[in-house]
Amino acid sequence: MRSLLLSLSAAALLAGCASTGGADTAPLTPLSRYSLRVEPGLDRIALAVHDDGLSSNQISALNDLAGRYAASGVGRIQVQGPSGEDPSASRQTWAVRAALESAGVPAGNIEVLAYDAPNPRAPVLAGFETVRAVIPNCGTEPRNMGGRFSNQSSLGLGCAINANMAAQIADPRDIVGARAMTAADPGRAAIVFDHYRKGELSSAPQETLVQGAISQAVD
Repeated sequence: MRSLLLSLSAAALLAGCASTGGADTAPLTPLSRYSLRVEPGLDRIALAVHDDGLSSNQISALNDLAGRYAASGVGRIQVQGPSGEDPSASRQTWAVRAALESAGVPAGNIEVLAYDAPNPRAPVLAGFETVRAVIPNCGTEPRNMGGRFSNQSSLGLGCAINANMAAQIADPRDIVGARAMTAADPGRAAIVFDHYRKGELSSAPQETLVQGAISQAVD
């Protein structure tokens, strides 16, 4: 009987140590509690329809939109013209597409659609989906630095580091996945190997810093 009681007590202690506290228990590490995440967004502008085509302000706005698309765009740019039989609205819609192509957006990345508008002269819409990093509000995170009998980290530990990283990432798309590899530069490699085979210096010439070079700096 005594051996049986000791065995049951040991089994109970082991079961207590293996318990995780249920499905709602917080993750064990700050990396799993605070992971980098992104959330979707929409970058879109509305362009009024003019009989004489796009204005200079509208072209400037489209150039800015193309720049933002290159930096953080996802998918295609959608150009949405108002449905109806207004010829000026139709010309404006295709003029927006042409302006985006002139700004450097590949033609295959521009999609022209029609949307149900209350007025045939409703604005032409141009925009794209974006992703942005989720920055946690660490001030609202629970903190408990008191004594505890577990190996779990304190609540809130790692939040500030995650928030700083999310705020500094230039392209949030890097959180979702790695970028595609760009092509190598075989021309430059061929020049280096040619110099090496000839026994010449293979490195690029270094600029010598002299006093006169400092005076040529742009103020």
